[in-house]
Amino acid sequence: MTTDTITNVPLLDLQAQYEPIKDDVLAAITEVFQSKQFIQGPKVVALETMIKDYCGATHAIGVSSGTDALIVSLMAMGIGHGDEVITTPFTFFATAGSIHRVGAKPVFVDIDPDTYNLNVAHIESKITPNTKAIMPVHLFGQMADMAPIMALAKAHNLYVIEDAAQAIGAKQQVNGEWQSAGTLGDVGCFSFFPSKNLGCCGDGGLVTTNDDALAEKIRLFRTHGAKQKYYHEFVGGNFRLDPMQAAILCVKLPHLNQQHDGRRAHADAYNAALTTVKTPVEAKGNWMIYNQYTVRTSRRDALIDHLNDRNIGNAVYYPLSLHLQDCFSYLGYSSGDFPEAEAASKEVVSLPVYSELSDAQRQYVVDAINAF
Repeated sequence: MTTDTITNVPLLDLQAQYEPIKDDVLAAITEVFQSKQFIQGPKVVALETMIKDYCGATHAIGVSSGTDALIVSLMAMGIGHGDEVITTPFTFFATAGSIHRVGAKPVFVDIDPDTYNLNVAHIESKITPNTKAIMPVHLFGQMADMAPIMALAKAHNLYVIEDAAQAIGAKQQVNGEWQSAGTLGDVGCFSFFPSKNLGCCGDGGLVTTNDDALAEKIRLFRTHGAKQKYYHEFVGGNFRLDPMQAAILCVKLPHLNQQHDGRRAHADAYNAALTTVKTPVEAKGNWMIYNQYTVRTSRRDALIDHLNDRNIGNAVYYPLSLHLQDCFSYLGYSSGDFPEAEAASKEVVSLPVYSELSDAQRQYVVDAINAF
């Protein structure tokens, strides 16, 4: 295939990802049907064991979505009305939405303009007697700067909730050793939304932790706060992971590292070839998985039109920072409060980077952008 024969490149091609493993996926789904264990069961336990080992965590608890992973973690920590949680305004809505949902107050901190993650230098000034946790987001598959975040949390007796929805398999060097996303904070919260690097065929999520007591509470909270049926220690919720989704993820997880290698190879090629936009910055000591490949230009909207005209898939993550969303107007933020987040929301656009992307398809994207 040459660029002359290409007429479109999708942002993500789930069919290309599914085709090589479809027989295994269908067999796994059939096994669940035949077992008649449609709630919890061995497939959920198997996935939890696999991801616990993959990430290097002591515990992994499957839950119903990435959003619910955040909510159940906050609930297990006892965070609620009157409490504050420091996080980023440049992320998917669920990050701040989960804080609001438990009755706590999201407190925003601006981002680093290169990595789009929390600017650690701004965190301490936002800590008050009501602060109970810091919720960094590992955006686009790159971990936030965890060592200083953990040091601040320790100094102020705060929880750290890693929003790792886009970052399963991402790594960071800590004291000279590589550690996985979701294992440095008190909990790590993952999403298996279909478009994620590890995606199921619906909603799904998971919480990792090295804290035995927190793990026990999270397991209770995901089943209405009950260890024994009909006897409730807490008011929890129905946050269980569907065993169908767990079965699919058990098939897909062994292929994840290969997917990451493919994405990183495409990202390296993009970085070397793109000349008219700002390419992603992989911070020193990070191993990024490129859940998105996000470029930046002051002429973003014109670039999107240019890409659309050539049938090149693209997406904007995220067009309006959370502090400017109508539902958070009660927090009292205004335009200009977080200039880096606001600038990024006007300038970023993500490009196709899935591992099944062909070299010719990638070159088609490169040629289009460089001609812009």
